[in-house]
Amino acid sequence: MKIAFHGAARMVTGSKHLLTLDSGFTILFDCGLFQGNPREADELNRNFGFDPAEVDVLLLSHAHVDHCGLIPKLVKDGFKGKVYCTPATLDLATILLLDSAHIQESDIKYHNKKRVKRGESILEPLYTTDDVNAALPRFQLVEYNESFSLNNQVEVRFTDVGHIIGSAAVHLTINENGKRTQLTFSGDVGRYNDELLRSPTTFEQADYIILESTYGDSLHEDIALSDNKLLDIIVDTCLKKKGKLVIPAFSVGRTQELIYALNRLEIDKHLPDIDFFVDSPLSIEATEVMKAHQDELNDKFHAFLKKDKAPFDFKRLHYIERAEDSKALNLHKSPCVIISASGMADAGRVKHHIKHVIGDRRNTILLVGYCEPNSLGGKLKRGNKEVTLFGDVFFVNAEIKEMRSMSAHGDYEDLCQFIACQDKEKVKKMFLVHGEYDVQEVFRSRLIKKGFGDVEVPAQHQSFEL
Repeated sequence: MKIAFHGAARMVTGSKHLLTLDSGFTILFDCGLFQGNPREADELNRNFGFDPAEVDVLLLSHAHVDHCGLIPKLVKDGFKGKVYCTPATLDLATILLLDSAHIQESDIKYHNKKRVKRGESILEPLYTTDDVNAALPRFQLVEYNESFSLNNQVEVRFTDVGHIIGSAAVHLTINENGKRTQLTFSGDVGRYNDELLRSPTTFEQADYIILESTYGDSLHEDIALSDNKLLDIIVDTCLKKKGKLVIPAFSVGRTQELIYALNRLEIDKHLPDIDFFVDSPLSIEATEVMKAHQDELNDKFHAFLKKDKAPFDFKRLHYIERAEDSKALNLHKSPCVIISASGMADAGRVKHHIKHVIGDRRNTILLVGYCEPNSLGGKLKRGNKEVTLFGDVFFVNAEIKEMRSMSAHGDYEDLCQFIACQDKEKVKKMFLVHGEYDVQEVFRSRLIKKGFGDVEVPAQHQSFEL
């Protein structure tokens, strides 16, 4: 059999790994959207590197768009198999894919107006809402820790990895040519002792492991200190400087984590008497999905529910849905906190909020998750003194701050703890995916020192015999 890496290879987005058995049966792990530089991402998103019609099955680790965002195009281009995932993943993927299609339809309409004026041919979106609706019936639900068969050769089991609700590592037992092979794909590994999510679970011995490596070279700040740090930033910006705090946050996971943290501060009577806005219709939908799957959250969360039956709501928290109300926030004169998508600050309503606050030293932009280096968030994190927004150049006068304690991705200690259940001598090969190449090289060296003998960092479209 062989494995080929068609996304998240020496980069973080576009997760896509294709396993082909000797029998010709093909299994795709994830089918994610590439994000970052628009021109580069568009080219990558339009070319899979394989024929979708030849893929038999898709195993989906979780619902983030860099893992599920190309499924409608996969179906549109000929995929006729089933997509296996957990129930929470389907609920989240439904709203995220419909939102992705809407954004693409709107963006392409905007660009085509300009192309027509220049006498250029019009472009087609990667997929439409109709394509999403055509793909969703292919999803097949599976529960954590319940084994199921794809055919008489392959058995599959999903286990919780604590990244977002529904997120899973995927474990395959393959019987072919009289030989039994165990393969694990980690998906995205969460953190241990998270405030909301359960810790990643152990898994059976694997011969081959495909492991994410987003933060393979760094340690996060202590989760226990995150509430205090968040409060310090709010007080400094909104009370001392009388400014606005804008927080770009992923609609799924990060926004709910922030709201929950703010609610804890409110219950402890630490939160200032200012307004807090969640300006993202998608975040509102995602919060409802999380409420519907509260059984997947950890014991700390369920203990908190005994004190507060509404963990994602508190005094002076306002959820913004209408576009006109979002625009009105930019005219809001009083100090406030605005949480808005997208997490990398590259799209959505948060770009407009950043445009209005970036030139004023009283304001703060707080980055609370991974930002692709070429994204707006990546440029702000890097310390760029000026950035381009909507075609105009803006000087970065607002204070840029970062909180690594809220990352949904495990750091290198979390990743090493995740694979600590494995006998190193029995792991024939490990593949590092979903990370920047320099980070992966550092992590690769760490794993080799720990005793994993063969660790590869595959390039885009590179394949290996197993």
